[in-house]
Amino acid sequence: MDRRGFLSAAVGPLVMSSAASLLQSKVFAETGERGKAIGEPTQRIVEANDIRIHIAEQGTGPLVVLCHGFPECWYSWRHQIPALAAAGFHAVAPDMRGYGKSDRPGAIDQYTIFHLVGDLVGVLDVLEAKTAVVVGHDVGASLAWQAAQMRPDRIRAVVGLSVPFRPRARVRPTSAMPQTADEQFYQLYFQEPGPAETEFESDPRATIRGMLFGASGDGVAARSAAASGATASLGMVPRGGRFLRGPGASAKLPSWLSEADIDFYAQEFARTGFRGPLNYYRNLDRNWELQAAMAGAPVTTPALYVAGDRDFILSFPGMSQLLASLKHRVPGLHEIQMLPGCGHWTQQERPAEVNAALLKFLHNLPA
Repeated sequence: MDRRGFLSAAVGPLVMSSAASLLQSKVFAETGERGKAIGEPTQRIVEANDIRIHIAEQGTGPLVVLCHGFPECWYSWRHQIPALAAAGFHAVAPDMRGYGKSDRPGAIDQYTIFHLVGDLVGVLDVLEAKTAVVVGHDVGASLAWQAAQMRPDRIRAVVGLSVPFRPRARVRPTSAMPQTADEQFYQLYFQEPGPAETEFESDPRATIRGMLFGASGDGVAARSAAASGATASLGMVPRGGRFLRGPGASAKLPSWLSEADIDFYAQEFARTGFRGPLNYYRNLDRNWELQAAMAGAPVTTPALYVAGDRDFILSFPGMSQLLASLKHRVPGLHEIQMLPGCGHWTQQERPAEVNAALLKFLHNLPA
């Protein structure tokens, strides 16, 4: 992996494709894996945890809640929702707070882990579900693991994509993040309100296109082939900004990602901005303080972990040791499944494999 450009992208003017008009109706009319037409989920706004949360849902049966990551929305689960519904489950994918059509509180401290778990429990209450299986990707995976740890009475099983369960650290998260006189870890760059928003919002479509390609298995392979010997530390951003760099805006899109997909995300972020999503990172230290009582507590529910072997998350320091000890911290772990050639966007890059893993796990759960 190119250690400098794990989320590389290029910022530059792009003309919006004529595919911009292909939003929900035409996107869901496309053919999914195995040649079956993808059905369109129902969408609505629900009141939960004192905010309005937009959900996309389909099917009836045991509840499966799908929590997206950064910078995504409910649409990142477009391949999983119909597959789960067809298999006899009630699939529900919210826009998490700060994203999409859900409310976007202005204050940073409204995005703590307790707010996010509260949103999840509130959705279960609205749906009159005593329990649910929660599937999460990226920051949504962190939420899923911690919800299972905090509320095993409501979360009967958990699936983490990309991000494994991480126990509470001994020190504040930001204090352990690398930085030099010239560079800082990308999550440190996200801490100060303003610079990252300005960069990402200058061209939302280029931002999304670059991030989705740059952190994908295809993007990793492209950078490896063009490697020039750069030795910068993983995930580092130059002082003064420029998180987005690399060939993302000009690269040919991989088969799993279409211009219509990018248009959908770009329209959402052009409307909402990136402030809410970035506020998740601005609560890392606050969450660490709030969760002192959870230090050392395991995740006791049945669990599954799935990741791509080209995911930049797996290159973080200490990740191999964390995965080696995952069964100890998650005693109900059924399996760790690695997807060859897959990058960070697990359920979008490998929908057939992820769907198969999810359904196998779900069907093996106690009734």
